[in-house]
Amino acid sequence: MNKALPSREQAIQILKDAKCRPQIINHCIAVTEYALNLACKLQQKGHKIDLQLVEAGGLLHDLGRAKNHTVDHAVLGGQMAETLGLPEGVSRIIKRHVGAGITDEEAQVLGWPRDTYVPQTLEEKIVCYADKRVDQSGVVPIENEIACLLGDGRESAAERVTRLHVEITNLLGNPP
Repeated sequence: MNKALPSREQAIQILKDAKCRPQIINHCIAVTEYALNLACKLQQKGHKIDLQLVEAGGLLHDLGRAKNHTVDHAVLGGQMAETLGLPEGVSRIIKRHVGAGITDEEAQVLGWPRDTYVPQTLEEKIVCYADKRVDQSGVVPIENEIACLLGDGRESAAERVTRLHVEITNLLGNPP
């Protein structure tokens, strides 16, 4: 039996109960709005997308920031989602949203449990991409995120973000 996805109100309450700061909650809402916009456009192009999963995953993608503001928030958030009994699709979005994915080698260096940390499904990719496009000021060009990653010496993450951008924009019918 599938676990029910939380509603928007329930997801926001989960963030509040976890003691996420208001700016994190606002970021999660903004990411969700952008992700749902993308998902609807992709549906219009004929792609099958679970909009409820995009919404729940988008709202909860930064759940782990209640405990940690490093890249580890993805693993912590995934564990929190599992402890709360949230559907596996939500915990996978949370675990796989950072850096356009974390490779097995990077996860090993970070000391993360063995798992897949690269977005696999279209819903996972949409939320991950939306997170790269939304900052405190709203939707920003993907080049901002890529430049930031390159400035931090994270070339492989910049390449993954670039590939994700190309994949999403191609699916939308707007090649970069």
